[in-house]
Amino acid sequence: MPTATATARLEARISTDLHAMLKRAAELQGRTLTDFVVSAVQDAAQRAIERAEIVRLSLADQQCFAQALLSPPRPSAALKRAVVRHDKLLRTE
Repeated sequence: MPTATATARLEARISTDLHAMLKRAAELQGRTLTDFVVSAVQDAAQRAIERAEIVRLSLADQQCFAQALLSPPRPSAALKRAVVRHDKLLRTE
């Protein structure tokens, strides 16, 4: 039995010129205006989210990160104790 997909309504006031342009673009692609707008908005939203989630580092930060990967510092006493505690917690005997 097919499952129903929940939907929500989105309304926007746009100029008649923009409406005509969107309608023409949709027709050129053989799509409905709704399908064209939903697809375009979804693409724009995905790009915005991806851009926001990308970590950007300065050149100095990139070099520092690479150096830490290539030559990591020796583990501190606190880190060694944390590893021992971690191992004890996960040990199943």
